[in-house]
Amino acid sequence: MTGSSGGPDLASSPAEKTTAANTLHNDIEPDTKTAGAWADDETGAVVKAFDAKDGHGWLTSGAVGKAHKVWGEQVQNLVNQLSGDESALRTNTTLLFGTDVAVGDRTRKVSVFDGYSPPPAN
Repeated sequence: MTGSSGGPDLASSPAEKTTAANTLHNDIEPDTKTAGAWADDETGAVVKAFDAKDGHGWLTSGAVGKAHKVWGEQVQNLVNQLSGDESALRTNTTLLFGTDVAVGDRTRKVSVFDGYSPPPAN
């Protein structure tokens, strides 16, 4: 779905933000962890297959091992980013609602109608 500027629509209502946060929490984060674990297992098998068995391993084993370590860090960074996005969606709704209430309270205190008195009755 796209917005009027051609970019994607952003979740702006509290319900949309909650839905987006729940999707991140229930679907995207777990699926990302599962995909990362699957690649982790497969890469670990490659490292083991090319590792030294008789004292002489393939150079590939060390290179894949280093890539494996970086992959794990990248997956963890992605999961952390998704978790942060989820938290921001949940916090943003509360923060904006609280700000709206606070601004409303201050606006009421400054109302021009506070000093208004009706004309005297004849």
